[in-house]
Amino acid sequence: MSAEVIPLYPERPTLDPMLALTASGMNSVNAVILERMQSEIPLIPSLAGHLISGGGKRLRPMLTLAGAELVGYQGTRHHKLAAAVEFIHTATLLHDDVVDGSELRRGKAAANIIFGNPATVLVGDFLFSRAFELMTEDGSLKVLRILSNASAVIAEGEVAQLTAQRRIETSEERYLAIIRAKTAALFAAASQISAVVAECGEEQERALEDYGRNLGVAFQLVDDAIDYDSDAAEMGKDQGDDFREGKMTLPVILAYARGSEDERRFWKDAIIGHRTSDDDLAHAIALIRKHGALADTRERARHFAQRAVDAISVFPDSRARFAMTQAAQFAVARGY
Repeated sequence: MSAEVIPLYPERPTLDPMLALTASGMNSVNAVILERMQSEIPLIPSLAGHLISGGGKRLRPMLTLAGAELVGYQGTRHHKLAAAVEFIHTATLLHDDVVDGSELRRGKAAANIIFGNPATVLVGDFLFSRAFELMTEDGSLKVLRILSNASAVIAEGEVAQLTAQRRIETSEERYLAIIRAKTAALFAAASQISAVVAECGEEQERALEDYGRNLGVAFQLVDDAIDYDSDAAEMGKDQGDDFREGKMTLPVILAYARGSEDERRFWKDAIIGHRTSDDDLAHAIALIRKHGALADTRERARHFAQRAVDAISVFPDSRARFAMTQAAQFAVARGY
């Protein structure tokens, strides 16, 4: 009997190649995370661990490890930096959940619900501090500049999203600028720093940065589609959170632009917070589907995912490039 042939390009994209590629490195990264989240104040590791051990995909630190594999880096500096990336991400999630009043995160009660808002904000600050501690230990001013700038851009993006909340006139252009800041900036930095520690040339560094930035945009577009397209069990958060919080995401922007006068009146009432019941959410989903807004949001995500794949075409075929290509395709195909 002949051995089963495993297709090189599976029909459905998966994160499995990325997970396999980075498994050994992630063990080292996770050890750094576990060590650096400790504190003599028991509440700090307890609250941080609630989110860090909560089953996230850890995609951002994996990008740092995968990028290092792509460029042939043989050292270990990227392990601490990948941990710093994860701490930055976790800190922003903790702060986001307080700002949004979220009740669920990754399928379980959000930290702010269990520990309260003040403790959640302060532990987020602690994790930011740990991230910068890891960066300074690395000793590269360029790495420090990239990650500190990304942290500032993320904060700007969150403030921009807050100021756009409940504003029905928010344009697609402004929405894309917001997600490039609040999500894609860290994807870009996480990818770029692997080329910096490997002392690559500018072309390779720019290629990895472009890969991360476009992947981040695609990832957020799909996240925003999922809020109107999946149930809470799949998402790990309450369906319709964006709707009830009055967030102008692309599915809403497109449905509003394409809607009738009555439909636009509904959207105006919903976004300012006057139509937030389960029936209103069901009506919103029906309008979004009617106007093809989910399909078009995912189509835009595919466009950015392809740009991410194209960005790393400057590198030769390799296991790392295949894994990163699959990760970009998975980001669009996923339902959670």
